[in-house]
Amino acid sequence: MNGDGENLEQHAAATRGEAFKVWLKIGLLSFGGPAGQIAMMHRVLVEEKKWIDEQRYLTGLNFCMLLPGPEAMQLATYVGWRMHGVAGGLAAGLLFVLPGAAVMLVLSLLYAAFGQVPLSAALFTGVKAAVLAIVVEALLRISRRALKGPADWLLAGLAFAAIFLASVPFPVIVLAAALSGFWRTPSAGLRTMQNIPVAAVPLTKTAGTAAVWLAIWIVPLAAIALVFGQDHVLTQLAWFFSKLAVVTFGGAYSVLAYMAQDVVQGYHWLEGGEMLDALGLAETTPGPLILVTQFVGTLAAWRHGGGPPMLMGILGAAVALWATFAPCFLWIFAGAPYVERLHSQPRLKGALAAITAAVVGVILNLTVWFALHTVFGRVNDTAFGPLRLHSPELASVNWPAALLTVVAFMLLFALHRGIITTLFICGGLAMAWHTLAA
Repeated sequence: MNGDGENLEQHAAATRGEAFKVWLKIGLLSFGGPAGQIAMMHRVLVEEKKWIDEQRYLTGLNFCMLLPGPEAMQLATYVGWRMHGVAGGLAAGLLFVLPGAAVMLVLSLLYAAFGQVPLSAALFTGVKAAVLAIVVEALLRISRRALKGPADWLLAGLAFAAIFLASVPFPVIVLAAALSGFWRTPSAGLRTMQNIPVAAVPLTKTAGTAAVWLAIWIVPLAAIALVFGQDHVLTQLAWFFSKLAVVTFGGAYSVLAYMAQDVVQGYHWLEGGEMLDALGLAETTPGPLILVTQFVGTLAAWRHGGGPPMLMGILGAAVALWATFAPCFLWIFAGAPYVERLHSQPRLKGALAAITAAVVGVILNLTVWFALHTVFGRVNDTAFGPLRLHSPELASVNWPAALLTVVAFMLLFALHRGIITTLFICGGLAMAWHTLAA
C-alpha cells in the first residue's frame, strides 16, 4: 500500500473512472439507512467488484463504528481512500452524500414553503413500509456476518436490552462491548489474519493531515460568523452542528436524541412534529439518515435568517451539510493509515468485533422503534423503575401502513425484488390508496 492508501495489487483493475461510476450508483441507491447502506456496499464492493476483501471491509466497518458521525458514509470514504488515496476517498464520500443532499434540499424547501400536503403524506406511508422491510433484510445480512458464536449473540442481546429497555447511551454500550471483547481475547495465539505488512506512518504526517482538514472544517464556518455576526441563525447552526459532529456516536438516531430538545425547545427553530417529518424525509431519500440536519438547517434559516427565505434556506442547508460532513473526512484521512494495524493486534480486533456484535443489537432496537412508529399511530412509554417499555396502542393501527409493510416483505423476501422496485411499488400503492379513499 502506498502512503495515500492505494493498494496497487488489490485494486489494479479498478480505474478512477470505474470507481466514480460505482460510487455514484451507490449514492443514488443508498436507501434504508446505515444497515441497508452497509449491506449494499458489501454486496457491490466485496462480492461483485471484489475491490476489497471481507476481512478489510469488516475491519474498516469496525473502525468507522468507533467514530462520531454517519458510519456508512465514512466506510465509503475509507474504501475509496484505500483504492485511490485522498482523491478516491473524497469521491466516494461526496458521491455518497450529494445525491441525497440534493433531493433533501428540494424537499426541505418545498416543505418550508407549503408544509406537508396529504398526497406527500400518503407517499411517505408507502415508502416507510418499504424501508422497514429493507432495514430488516439488511439487519439479517449483517447479523449473519457479525455474530459468529454464542458470545456475539449474547453481546447483541445485551446491547438491545440495554438501549431498548434502559435507554443506555450508545457510547456507553460501545465502551462496554469494547472492554468485553478486549479482555476476553487472548493477546497471542489468534493471529489467523493475513500477515499484511504495514508501513509506519510518521506522526508529523498525521498531524499535518489533521491540521489541514480541521482548517477546511472550521475556516468557512468562522467566515460565516464574521459576515453574519455571532447571533445570526447561520452562525448558531454552524456552532450547533459542529458540536454535534464531535459527540454524536450512533448515527442519525443519536443525532435526533441530542438535537431534538435544543432545536424545538431551546432555539425554537422547529416544532416537535416537524422533527419526525425530518426523519421521515431522510428515511425515504437516498443518502445518510443524518441528512436530517440539513432539513433542520433549511427550515431554521428560512424562518429566522432575516433575508430572502429561499436564499436563507439554501445557506442554512449548506452550513448544516458542511458542519456535519467535513469532520468525517478529518476522522478518516487522519485515522485510516492506522487501521491495518488492527490486523496484527488480536485484542484490538477482539474489541472491535465485540463492538460490531453490540451494534447488531443497537440496529435491532432501531428496527423495532421504526416498526412501531410505522405501523401504529401512537406508541406509549411505560416505566418500570429504571426500565421502560414501548407499547403501541392497538387501536391506533395504521392499516394502510400495515398492509403495505406485508407487501414490502413479500416483494423483498418471497419475490426477491430489488430495493428500488419495492420502494416504487409501495409508494405507488400508497398514493393509489389515498386517491381512492379521497
